[in-house]
Amino acid sequence: MTTDNAIEVKNLTRKFGNFFAVDQVNFSIPRGEIFGLLGPNGAGKTTTIRMLCGLLMPTEGEASVLGFDVRHEAEEIKKHIGYMSQRFSLYDDLTPSENLDFYARLYGVPRREVGARVDELIDISGLRGHEKILTRELSGAWRQRLALACAIAHHPPMLFLDEPTAGVDPVSRREFWDLIYEMAGQDVSVLATTHYMDEAEYCNTIGMMYRGRLIALSDPDTLKLEMKGVLFEIECDDPGLADAIFREMPGVLEVTLHGVLLHVTTEKKQMERQLKKELVKANIKTTRIEQVLPSLEDVFISMVEEQRVGKLVDR
Repeated sequence: MTTDNAIEVKNLTRKFGNFFAVDQVNFSIPRGEIFGLLGPNGAGKTTTIRMLCGLLMPTEGEASVLGFDVRHEAEEIKKHIGYMSQRFSLYDDLTPSENLDFYARLYGVPRREVGARVDELIDISGLRGHEKILTRELSGAWRQRLALACAIAHHPPMLFLDEPTAGVDPVSRREFWDLIYEMAGQDVSVLATTHYMDEAEYCNTIGMMYRGRLIALSDPDTLKLEMKGVLFEIECDDPGLADAIFREMPGVLEVTLHGVLLHVTTEKKQMERQLKKELVKANIKTTRIEQVLPSLEDVFISMVEEQRVGKLVDR
């Protein structure tokens, strides 16, 4: 598969017995862009990455990474990519500097360049001042930075991040993505999987996965604009009761609780008056009801519900 894209995927499929872990997936990633695979656990994100990294053979379909075919040139792919996951192996009894030295040599960085590269990686990752303590003493956020630095020790033009920030606080996740943006600015292509909606906002393009299938593919703003229906955000004193009432209303497409707020997607904007009427009838005190733009979470829930309802209809 010859292409100018960093990644090209066509009808990629992986079966385990009769189970489709990845089912007829298609997408491409231009060089220097950040592509996000968004979906819950079990959606097929990790299986997709493992096939693209040359670690798992596809059952059907084609894929290329940096021009290398995943079926026939897996070893070449491994030489040219960086890979990081939440289970990235760091050696706790080594310091960050020693971990970086080890991975630089493992990835084939010329011996005469290892020292300078380790020093550069310490600065890139912000580990200066932490490089001489044992890795086991680092916080989760610092270990995450170290794992990323190890994964890019050999200057890979393609970086795979598989749930890299799981269990890390929101501020540290933001700082981590600032590092990813810097690398993308240096023409590094990135494929990241996540189930965090705020992380997906950092991606140029998002592929939403559900039960092995790609159910949406576009940039974040387009996905929000193209969501079906009209979204209302409601603040009231009994969101649980309101949720139950709206689920039974004709013309309501989706109802979701967001903490103390209620998101209600309707077929038409004119339904706002009817929503208010139902709240008054149920003696629910309403502080605010207004039309809002959907979040990626709203879009994903809507897409999943559409898939679920479609499967029920097919049956």
